[in-house]
Amino acid sequence: MYASQQLSIRASLLLISSALYWSSTSAQAPVRFISPVDIPVDLSGNFMEPRGDHFHSGLDIRTQGKEGVPVKAVADGWVSRIKISPWGYGKAVYIDHPDGHTSVYGHLQVLKGNVAKACLDAQYRNQDFSIDLTPEKGAVPVKQGDVIALSGNTGGSGGPHLHFELRRTGDQHALDPEALGIEVPDKVKPEMIGVRLYPLTDSSVVGPYPAKAKGFATVGADGKFKLKDEVIPAAYGTIGLALHTIDRYDSQAAKCGVRRIELFVDSVPTFSIHFDEIDFSTTRYCNAHMDFGLFKGQKMEYHRCYKQPNDKLVIYGKEQAQGRIALEPGKQKHIRFKATDANGNVSELSFTLRGGTAAEAKTWATTVPAGSLFRYDTENTLSEEGVSLTLPAMALYDDAYVRYERKPAPARAIAPLHVLHEPLTPIQTPGTLRITVPELREELRSKALIVRIDGESKVNAVGGTYANGAITANVKVFGAYTAMIDTVPPVITNVDLKADMKGRSRFTFKVSDNLSSVDKWKASINGAWVLMEYEPKTKTLMHTFDEHTNVPNAKDFKLEVIDERGNVGRYALKFGL
Repeated sequence: MYASQQLSIRASLLLISSALYWSSTSAQAPVRFISPVDIPVDLSGNFMEPRGDHFHSGLDIRTQGKEGVPVKAVADGWVSRIKISPWGYGKAVYIDHPDGHTSVYGHLQVLKGNVAKACLDAQYRNQDFSIDLTPEKGAVPVKQGDVIALSGNTGGSGGPHLHFELRRTGDQHALDPEALGIEVPDKVKPEMIGVRLYPLTDSSVVGPYPAKAKGFATVGADGKFKLKDEVIPAAYGTIGLALHTIDRYDSQAAKCGVRRIELFVDSVPTFSIHFDEIDFSTTRYCNAHMDFGLFKGQKMEYHRCYKQPNDKLVIYGKEQAQGRIALEPGKQKHIRFKATDANGNVSELSFTLRGGTAAEAKTWATTVPAGSLFRYDTENTLSEEGVSLTLPAMALYDDAYVRYERKPAPARAIAPLHVLHEPLTPIQTPGTLRITVPELREELRSKALIVRIDGESKVNAVGGTYANGAITANVKVFGAYTAMIDTVPPVITNVDLKADMKGRSRFTFKVSDNLSSVDKWKASINGAWVLMEYEPKTKTLMHTFDEHTNVPNAKDFKLEVIDERGNVGRYALKFGL
């Protein structure tokens, strides 16, 4: 008996000890991410705000209109990736943290400390400005608060700012930094600006909007909204709704995105949208979620509160109706929208929706579609004289009528201008465009390319390959296309490289191309490769003297710039330090 009592006591003590251990470990606070900058966090864009072709994957933090603001590691960790490119995030650093998150810092001006050294070593090792380096775990450690870079305006940035993300390391899905501890003062409730109605079946019809409006405007403030003049929208059949809503932060003018949208019909949950995380493999379906034509064409942020047939996003709730509202003639339904921002501020919009009669629906103006019907779930080909466009199945988000128009060849073009529908109809996956051109001499075939003409005359190089009397390229945008030939090499202009560079830390060249755009460049000093940073916004190549070049002797500098069609521009100069 005594032995069994001892055993029981030992077991009890073990259980108590184990419970205390797990209690103490579970009570430990999660990693606290500090702000990546010491200045106030003033946003020009927030997480999952809709953008062209994607949801924004982080916070765009203003840097007071300047570059060079110190950027800090938000927690202990190690550099897992350094990606340098003239495009996208420009100069970007990724840091993995022990808690399973990755922080990302984009559009940087310069890197600092061990991060800078790892980057420079890789660029000289690869003899390339553009690198995608993934150091071994722990090879480049950082501590919370370490300055890893200075903020900048590199890559696809439209002005000085820091792009900051937090991702789940395992699958690299982007998460909301505000939900993980990055604080932005916000007591402002979302704005609810307008509502649109969409027919969801062949027999459905929606009533007209007031005057020339694109939707039914709202009035209200401080979280309570209703339709202007208390109008009662009408429709016939089964329809879906879209809500134009934005959010702002305290004392900040920038339009940002909300975090939740919920739709209730007669108090029944009918559709919901949860902007919680981004899968980069599906983020382009943002074009299916938004009313793309109004978003791209008129900067209106109408969120569809129903799914288009080819919408692969997983941001939607499991409500049975999935946003489909079946209206009965003469009957009314009570509609309530609820929008919640990242800090829990809530706004609501309520109105009445009326079911119209069949006779009434016949009086509502409808647009007769023109063009060829493209089914979203099958391959479609538009074929006209001198041009063909083939879209694979699931390239469109819904069925669409695609129009074609042939216009005379613009200046410099070697083919007519083929107007393929219009760019406000989005495409998810690329189609194959083939444009017939006159027979070309052998030496010109590699110089020919497809271009898109935007507006009246803006030329955008697409590229492509010549074969059998035609040029073929992949395109992701409807629009006006033709073909041109590029035989002109890039122009190189010396900005400030002198014969005597004593006391100078860098030099710059302007580079420009008349059509197909700068593709590659190579610079050398005394025959050895040197780093030149390309900034497409300013069309400059710049070298900052580094450990490889900051040596006081005579230098023989040579530069080659190659455009996308293989035309080469050259420059050479001897200088000394």
